[in-house]
Amino acid sequence: MKNLIAPIAIAAVLALTGCGGAGTTTSSTVESKADQAAPKAPDLTGTWKQSNSNSDKSYQQATITGDKITINWVSDGGNTTSIYWVGTFAPPTSATEPYAWTSQRDTEATKSALLASSDATKDFKYEGGTISYKASALGTTTTVNLKKN
Repeated sequence: MKNLIAPIAIAAVLALTGCGGAGTTTSSTVESKADQAAPKAPDLTGTWKQSNSNSDKSYQQATITGDKITINWVSDGGNTTSIYWVGTFAPPTSATEPYAWTSQRDTEATKSALLASSDATKDFKYEGGTISYKASALGTTTTVNLKKN
């Protein structure tokens, strides 16, 4: 009798583990694991506000749309804006950070703006949720850090 119970017990254990589904993989499980494994390029479109300003009433703010980045000096708590930069924007195509691009200034959009940068190009870097670049005015250069609103 003992010789008969042992093979039945083993067969029962094998049958239960085969039906448990723990080792089963469906195509949707494979796809969701693939999505998780391949990080997506960040979407930088939208409005970005300076996070390292000395004042909450005076700062720089950027808007990224399509292939364009526009940066304004903002003062009076947001009631006054002046163009600082209008130029090209090349969105990232991978999730690799840091992501850097060189923007070409739109001279037509900035030629009559008194506070606009006169640089032909401006270098930008995105890393860890922050866009940074150098801004110069009145002989002073500072690194501006922007966070997405």
